[in-house]
Amino acid sequence: MKTLLLNCDMGESFGAWQMGMDEEVMPHIDCASIACGFHAGDPGVMRRTVRLAVQHGVRIGAHPAYPDLAGFGRRSMSCSPQEIADLLHYQIGALDGICRAQGARVTYVKPHGALYNDMMRDAELLQTIMRVVSAHEGDLQLVLLARRDNSEAQAMADEYGLSLLFEAFADRAYDAQGHLVSRQLPGSVHLTHETVVAQALSIAAERPIIAADGSPLVLQADTLCVHGDNPAALAAIQQIRAAMQTAPGR
Repeated sequence: MKTLLLNCDMGESFGAWQMGMDEEVMPHIDCASIACGFHAGDPGVMRRTVRLAVQHGVRIGAHPAYPDLAGFGRRSMSCSPQEIADLLHYQIGALDGICRAQGARVTYVKPHGALYNDMMRDAELLQTIMRVVSAHEGDLQLVLLARRDNSEAQAMADEYGLSLLFEAFADRAYDAQGHLVSRQLPGSVHLTHETVVAQALSIAAERPIIAADGSPLVLQADTLCVHGDNPAALAAIQQIRAAMQTAPGR
């Protein structure tokens, strides 16, 4: 079984509105993708989430999005390449400034929601995002969706000298090509921790999971995401961590 980095989307509360189980989940993960204020989060939430990650020795990633608080960043927006670059630089810089004040740094970038899905279907958008991430100091890594075939994305990243982390999702359904099934469709999110754990362990063991059309799908991943707003998250992450630590050969 491959030991995958466990990551979770964090810091997605806003003002008095609370979302996720950051304090409970943080001790069990390797990487925290922290909202940067455009789909969720605010300066105080960002500061507290960074502090929590530092306390637990968790890598910090920027989780930038389209400017869509009302839609939680899950609605696509028509933006020029320069607008996308400006949005990303702004959000990454804001989180990194908060990190620096607490003796930490942003080490990777994982776009959120519709921006994440759009970049996986639009080569020009993906190229823009790669160019932005590679321009930041500190050799930031970019998190991309692991699909049936990662070679095209890897070749593009090589042109920018950019390191990628291919990501699989323990709690999401996939189509036959390895894209995530739209959240608007039934069954797109796995809600029981038994299902989440089973899919996670299949991915870690490089065994096929079953796509929405019933076909087998093998994903070559470096990191595994469980969403912190999923009710099954905490129990699933604890079980996944325990299973990986006790796997044969570990």
